[in-house]
Amino acid sequence: MREHGRRNTALFADDPAEARAWALHESLPDTLPADEIIALNTPKADLHTQRPYVYRDWTFDLPPGVFMPGETSRMIHDRVLDGTIPVSGRCYGAMGVGLGVEAVVAGLQGAREIHALDIDPASVRAMTEHYERIVGERPGTVFIPLVSDLFERVPDGARFDVVTFNPPAVTQQVSDDPTVVRNVCVGTDIAVRFFDQIVQRDLLADEGEIYFIVSNTSELRDIVAYAIESGFLPEVIHHQTWDTDDVQTFLFKLRRSAAA
Repeated sequence: MREHGRRNTALFADDPAEARAWALHESLPDTLPADEIIALNTPKADLHTQRPYVYRDWTFDLPPGVFMPGETSRMIHDRVLDGTIPVSGRCYGAMGVGLGVEAVVAGLQGAREIHALDIDPASVRAMTEHYERIVGERPGTVFIPLVSDLFERVPDGARFDVVTFNPPAVTQQVSDDPTVVRNVCVGTDIAVRFFDQIVQRDLLADEGEIYFIVSNTSELRDIVAYAIESGFLPEVIHHQTWDTDDVQTFLFKLRRSAAA
C-alpha cells in the first residue's frame, strides 16, 4: 500500500467532492493497538463444528469451517433487506458472501443478477443450498454462485450496479488457523486488490455503488485513502460503536469521482 501522509484539503479546493472525501479521511480514528485488536478477534472454539444461524425468519446451517456472521455482516444484511442498499432490478456483486445471507435477501428483494462470490468452496456450497431452499427459482432473477478470489473468476465484461464487501482486513494475525486468517486477518492487501480489480477491469457501472465495511481494527485511514486515490468518493452510511470496547466500524458507500 502507498504511504499516506496527512492531506491539506485546500489542495483540492477546485474539486469540492474530493475535498470532502479527504476531510472525511482526516476525521477517521487511528488503528487500535495490536494487543487490543488481538483480544477483540479471538476466534470461537466452535468454528470447526456444525452450527445453526438464525436471521429474521430464516435458519441457516453452518458447516464446519464456515464463519458465523457477526454484527458487521448484519450491517449489510439489514440494509439490503430495508432497501438502504438498493438491489431490486440491479446487478449485485456480493463479495465474500460466506453463509449467503445477503444473497438470499437480494433474491427475495428482486435483484436482476446476484453474483455471490467467496474464496471458500464450503461457503459457496452452503450458500447455494440456502439460496435454493429459501429463494429458489424466481422470474427475472439470475443467481450466479462462484468460488473466486475476489473478482478473478467473474467473466470479462461483467459490470455491477452494486457491490458489497466486509473484508477480512484486520491488521494483526489473531490465530494460526488458516480458516481464521482467511476470514479475519488477511490485512490491507485484500482491500487494495479489491479496488485495483474494480478499476482495472471496469467492474462498476457508471452510476454504481460499493458498500464497504472497515473498522479501526484495520488500517482504516490507509484503506479509505487508497479508495479515494483509486477514484472513489466515500460517504459514511453507518457508524457503529460499542460500550464494551473502542472499536469503531464504518459502512461506507463509495461512488466514482467525476475525474475517475
